[in-house]
Amino acid sequence: MKLLSTEIKNNVLQSMERTLDENRKAILDANKKDLELFNLEDQAMYDRLIVTESKIDGMIASIKEVRSQEDPVSKTISTKSLENGLEINNRTAPFGTIMIIYESRPDVTIEAAVLAFKANNKIFLKGGKEALHSNTILTELWHKALEENGLSKNYIQQLVLNREETQMFLKNPPEKLDLIVPRGGERLINFVKQNATGAVLVSGRGNNFLYVDENADWEKSVKVILNAKTAKISACNALDKILISSKIENYTEKLEDLYKLLQVNGVETLVDNDVNILIEGSNLIKDASVWKEEFLAMKCCLGAVDSLEEAIEKININSGGHSATIMTANKVNAMQFMEEVDCAAVYQNASTRFTDGGQMGVGAELAISTDKLHHRGPLGLKQLVTNKYYIFGDGQIRE
Repeated sequence: MKLLSTEIKNNVLQSMERTLDENRKAILDANKKDLELFNLEDQAMYDRLIVTESKIDGMIASIKEVRSQEDPVSKTISTKSLENGLEINNRTAPFGTIMIIYESRPDVTIEAAVLAFKANNKIFLKGGKEALHSNTILTELWHKALEENGLSKNYIQQLVLNREETQMFLKNPPEKLDLIVPRGGERLINFVKQNATGAVLVSGRGNNFLYVDENADWEKSVKVILNAKTAKISACNALDKILISSKIENYTEKLEDLYKLLQVNGVETLVDNDVNILIEGSNLIKDASVWKEEFLAMKCCLGAVDSLEEAIEKININSGGHSATIMTANKVNAMQFMEEVDCAAVYQNASTRFTDGGQMGVGAELAISTDKLHHRGPLGLKQLVTNKYYIFGDGQIRE
């Protein structure tokens, strides 16, 4: 693939910023069509689907932020001179062609495309049918920005496919797919893994845990729990599971207070056997598999553990590998938790809601990767490149 200059890429992004601003009404009108066709029963998906003036501002801001970032392509990673005279230069290089499959969020059409393009990749955007009108207008605006700068529309392509057509595309793509990102729930991830012939990077599944250690500040813990659980239930960084140390001071009283507070805030709370015994009328977890579920709803699980080690084990068995928090004033316990919990982001005394490219200083993100290869956590501009070795010689042969 031809490498575009940083100037050309930034010119396209500047054109797109202006084009988005000039076409606000068309974007909102298209989104209104999607909202009118949508089933309001799925509140989390509805929240992700809706586009407002402030969301358009956010789209423009994300493009500006990426435009301001250093071009990640052709950066030297390492150099080495061998005794035989060979000069070896390891440099960053584009992936080539990326495909992202996502549900409901039109802003992904902006963020995924801006990152892929700035990193000199082509991208196929496969959004959900519920956002068809919104994604179509945004893709058309991308094409306008590309053509204004003399570039092909092929850099950013929208796919309008049903499930069977998507399956065939994954099995027999029209060109090699170098990276496929399913950004959604377990069902979508499994579907892509079963059918894709290219490399798959998993993103989107949360099921995040918070453990309240016996050395925790209780007021801080409650504040963090409510923020992580209720601030944005549609986000993959929302809290789903709460574990409380049975050794915390005034254990029963604090359990009852937290349970009531969650109820008051509209959170359906399921509890384990230990908590159920202490809280009259609480809703007992009847199937242990619920500990592995991501809710994306005003719903959570509340359980008790007797030790830090038990909390770590329960998290590692059940979490989605996204984010986990320990609430504690004990630095030794915090470090043990953060080192041993197998998640992309681990926190001490902070909400899981910060697992976000913008919040973590990465900028716009393609996804939050829960895989360990090739990257874990927010997948920003610097992570949308691979590497290539450049070897310069003068007739050397291997004896």
